[in-house]
Amino acid sequence: MIERYTLPEMGRIWSEENRLQKWLEVEIYACEAQARLGNIPGKDLEIIKKRANFNVERIKEIEAETHHDVIAFLTNVAEYVGDSSKYIHLGMTSSDVLDTALAVQLKESCDLLLDKLHELRDIFKKLARKHKFTLMVGRTHGIHGEPVTFGLKMALWTKEAERGIARLERAKETVSTGKISGAVGTFANIDPYVEEYVCEKMGLTPAPVSTQIVQRDRHAEYLTVLSLIACSLEKWATEIRNLQRTEILEVEERFARGQKGSSAMPHKKNPIIAERVTGLARNLRGNAIAGLENIALWHERDLTHSSVERIILPDSSILLDYMLFKFINIMKDLVVHEKNMKRNLEKTLGLVFSQRVMLALVEKGVLRETAYSWVQRNALKAWESGISFKELILKDADITRYLQEAEIDLIFNYDYHLKNIDFIFRRAGIEEEV
Repeated sequence: MIERYTLPEMGRIWSEENRLQKWLEVEIYACEAQARLGNIPGKDLEIIKKRANFNVERIKEIEAETHHDVIAFLTNVAEYVGDSSKYIHLGMTSSDVLDTALAVQLKESCDLLLDKLHELRDIFKKLARKHKFTLMVGRTHGIHGEPVTFGLKMALWTKEAERGIARLERAKETVSTGKISGAVGTFANIDPYVEEYVCEKMGLTPAPVSTQIVQRDRHAEYLTVLSLIACSLEKWATEIRNLQRTEILEVEERFARGQKGSSAMPHKKNPIIAERVTGLARNLRGNAIAGLENIALWHERDLTHSSVERIILPDSSILLDYMLFKFINIMKDLVVHEKNMKRNLEKTLGLVFSQRVMLALVEKGVLRETAYSWVQRNALKAWESGISFKELILKDADITRYLQEAEIDLIFNYDYHLKNIDFIFRRAGIEEEV
């Protein structure tokens, strides 16, 4: 059964209602700090905390006149609070609210994305262990090389997923930064204690130095990391698409009951979700570029980043959340055709052992260039004639002068290529759990 993406959590984080709620939390915590400093009477603080509220539609009405979102918000809140609202936003600038609230949204987004990345990593690891010794051909330049295992491929993906997790954890720390330092970041009209208090309450770290805003290299790092994770998803999805090709068919997306692959060709089973993931990665790369362009602002503060971020930050967060959800579903139900892997491995008539033959000859004292030419001529003949590579090697007088038939038999053994799989799994930390 295909699970549907319903966007409950990530959509909530980036909803207009939640964004404004975060603004309100910043303002109320700032009032609490100001009251502790003796700048707001206790009775007024209680009124603010009890009455402070907002209405999205009313804010839109006010903004249509003021053309300023934060002023519209504060005006609407004041309508609920009354006279005590004069103490709200003391010494603060709009970006004190905007950037601190945005940091919480980004932090919460990181948590959701990290949960999905951990789930995907665990699926890779489980497949790696299951198929640790499931033989398949290793391809270089799209051409058969030497034997590997499907488990080793999954181990490779596991470690890349772990790097994505580490990057996102670092990005989470980077963007979990608030600021309430006033109009140009000097705390001229507000005590630094207010910033410390609000950031602690909201689970953030104060920016050590700021202007009117938190500097946008932080947000660019977030977007770049999301783009890198999307690139990994694209890489994995592209491999699944390649391995599902009719001529290969080593893995495929699960084809659901009632699913149709083509309006014209009833036989088609297409890797549509992997293709979707591949395409969507392009959007995230584009958003990352926009984030990088937001870094350079006039005198470290203008408004050119704001309109861009209203699109790229929620869109990138939601999009990667969706991509992870869809790819997790692919991997949960991935169909692995072990017999096809073995059959494809043997399609080249034993040519995957060519390096082993060459090295055996070198061990016997043959010059590498000479050994290479002897092996290559037999490899090319195997391609052209359809005769097995091993059979041709056994008939080559130059080679059999150095290698006995028993030695050649040992060379054409898949186990030789599996001898260090356990070592790789141990080094990667993917060994079986006891």
